[in-house]
Formats: sequence, structure tokens, C-alpha cells
Amino acid sequence: MNAKKIAQRVLIPAIIAMGTLLLLLMFLPGIRPTPRPAVNTVQGSAAIGGAFALVDQKGQTVTADNLKGKYALVYFGFTHCPDICPISLQTITQALYIAGPFGENVNPIFISVDPERDTPAAMADYIANFHPRFLALTGTPEQVRQASDAYRVYFKKAQEQTLGEYMMEHSGFIYFMDDKGAYVTHFGSDATPEQIAARLRQEFGSKR
Repeated sequence: MNAKKIAQRVLIPAIIAMGTLLLLLMFLPGIRPTPRPAVNTVQGSAAIGGAFALVDQKGQTVTADNLKGKYALVYFGFTHCPDICPISLQTITQALYIAGPFGENVNPIFISVDPERDTPAAMADYIANFHPRFLALTGTPEQVRQASDAYRVYFKKAQEQTLGEYMMEHSGFIYFMDDKGAYVTHFGSDATPEQIAARLRQEFGSKR
């Protein structure tokens, strides 16, 4: 196992542990911070989401139609990401736990923008660090491009630093989609788990 892989295995649990500690601190009397007034999101109809066919971490084909019937929090990233991706996936994980029963009807989805390295096996190993319901999707470069185009996601391979080692530049929004596959809103990389959970409670509370 190379040094980069070892560092990644150490870093991800550390990020999760820090996130969990911060989450616990939020609920201690006198420590919980005052929530920010709003999340910077855009609501309403938008041309985000659409047809795609990818492969999950178990090697099974998953299409956009397969995701209908439940809401989804969708994030595009890659397993070799050193910081932003694991933080975003942990944010989704914590938001679903905080939302409680309001999060049970929401599927967390992680879609790779790095199909060259993110095989189903690599995705399975990586996503095991996060919410147990996470669906990790990858595919051929063409399939990944179709999915990213449907969600208006930008990504680009950065210049290789060493042979076979490179980073991916990509947009970092978390998309909230409804049970018909339609866009509801999106969250920026600065959104907190509490803010996302509050939006989930708002969405499902209004339907009661």
C-alpha cells in the first residue's frame, strides 16, 4: 500500500471523528452556536437532473429512474480528493442523522467525476466511511459525462503532478432532488449539517 493510500485511510476517519465531535458539541447547553439566518440556495424550477446510467459500488446498473420514489442528496466528487469531498460527504451523513425521521426518505448519492480511478471496488471501499445508505456511482467516461451534464456539474482533470497522480477540479454543490427526480434546491460547500437537516424538515413537514 503506497503512502498516499495510507494517508487517505488515516485522513478520512480523522475528518469523520472531528465532524462527529463538533456535532455532539452543538447539542451541549451553552455551546450550541446560533444558526446562520439562511443557507445560500436557489429554489424553484431548474434544468438540473436528468437521464443517466451508471454502476453502483456493488457493480449493479443504476439509472435515474431507479432513484425515483425517494428524495436524494446528490454530490459529485472523487475518492482521491484530500479534503472537500470527504467533508461534504460527512456533512450529508450528519444532516441525515440530525434530520431523524425526516431523513429516512432521502437517499445520499455520491457520483464520481474520476472514472479512471474510481472503480466500483474503490467506491465501495471509500463510501464505507460514511452513511450506510450511501449509493456510490461510477461508470465509463461517457456515462459520467452524461450524468455530470444532466446536473450541470463542471469537472476537469488537473495537470498530473507525478506519473499516474492527478487531482480533479470540480464544482462542489450538494443537490436536493425530489422523489420524481426534479430539482428542489442546492447547498454550497459552506452549508452545515444543521442547515441541510432544517431544509429536509421543512420539505417533509410541509407535506404533512
